[in-house]
Amino acid sequence: MKRITVYFFLIFLGGIAGWFLSRYYYSPKKPQDAISQIKPRPLDKYAIENLSKRPLNRNLISQGETLQKQKGDKGFTPYLFSFTTDWKKVTGQLNIPDGTGPFPAIIMIRGYVDQKIYETGIGTRKAGAIFAEAGFITVAPDFLGYAGSEKESSDIFESRFQTYTTVLDLISSLRSINKWDNKNIFLWGHSNGGQIALTALEVTQGAYPTVLWAPVSKPFPYSILYYTDESDDRGKLIRHELAKFEETYDVELYSLTNYSDRIKAPLQIHQGTADDAVPIAWTNELVEKFKKMETDVSYFKYAGADHNLSPAWQKVVERDLAFFKKHLATDTP
Repeated sequence: MKRITVYFFLIFLGGIAGWFLSRYYYSPKKPQDAISQIKPRPLDKYAIENLSKRPLNRNLISQGETLQKQKGDKGFTPYLFSFTTDWKKVTGQLNIPDGTGPFPAIIMIRGYVDQKIYETGIGTRKAGAIFAEAGFITVAPDFLGYAGSEKESSDIFESRFQTYTTVLDLISSLRSINKWDNKNIFLWGHSNGGQIALTALEVTQGAYPTVLWAPVSKPFPYSILYYTDESDDRGKLIRHELAKFEETYDVELYSLTNYSDRIKAPLQIHQGTADDAVPIAWTNELVEKFKKMETDVSYFKYAGADHNLSPAWQKVVERDLAFFKKHLATDTP
């Protein structure tokens, strides 16, 4: 009799435990329980579509110390400048033409330079001097992690995407430059700077007349992987991080080649036939794509010219100036 009583008592206890367990596993979960199971996606905000919805950040461009002119420079004064993007300080070179102004402005976006050898002005200083002498304010950011700027993200992809937000915030902040004319904004980009400029045009859909020197124009992440043989580890780290990135994100949402139809600006593109950094086939393909979309694009090739357009550099800059002057807006903003 005792054994039967104990047996039924154990069945009763099992039933109670089962009821509680079923209530736990099958009852609706609280919202915070579901949220806690979602993998964080902090880089979603850098997808091109999401960047186009990003609020404008109009920050103060602070004019700093006067920089030393290069031999032969005249008609302008070079300054160190700083401003903030996503609460981080970015430095750069600001050239202000002599005179009372107001003046049009060119945002100059350099290509890749090793942080170990970089100093403010590398990649833009020489052309920027020519443009400033001709009466254009030039603004060339160092980017996060370079010169006096604050440190970039430790995530290798976010640090890349931060170049986009830096340029977007710089465009929005030009109004804080007293001598700017409040209507004329031009972009100039070389190599990877060309890729940044194209992305900025897609995000803003702004009609900013833009000059591109040998732009990196292939889709992400191929545009990075192509250059991995130049790194010390032959790209091992980048490939490892990319594999993790693709587990969480759709790379197509970050690739400029998928949003070319958003570009509304007139373009002038230059490419050397002896360029060993950006294959001429890339630029030919890019220009052909723009022509099919009826984008306003002019394209110049230079026989034997390298990645820096040498020995045709002077001719290229003359064409740039003519392009900028052609597209000057003179109406009241």
